[in-house]
Amino acid sequence: MIYLIVKAALSGLLIAIISEVARRYPSFGGLIASLPLISLLAIIWLWRDTGGDVAQVAAHARATLWYVVPSLPFFLILPAMMQRGLNFWLSLTVASLITICLYLAAIWLAGRLGINFEQGT
Repeated sequence: MIYLIVKAALSGLLIAIISEVARRYPSFGGLIASLPLISLLAIIWLWRDTGGDVAQVAAHARATLWYVVPSLPFFLILPAMMQRGLNFWLSLTVASLITICLYLAAIWLAGRLGINFEQGT
């Protein structure tokens, strides 16, 4: 249980640090947020939790790539909508819904290409 608390606290601390840095220095905060810090932590935790299961860690990293790509338009859509004067919450909702649709499209495409995230192929 302590291990779970340490993992959650460390992951949460990273998010808190990023948000504080971004408040003062938006570009630097964006740079830090763009680093795969949470993914790196997740890979380290997964490696440790699975006893070094290479196939599972590789499958996780591959699946992460498939989900990063469709998330990128979010970072174009959200600021574009807000800069056009749309409400923050509306912009966030629309950008999130479009991202969800892109995730579903990526999952569909992966299936059509014979990629199975659960088995690492």
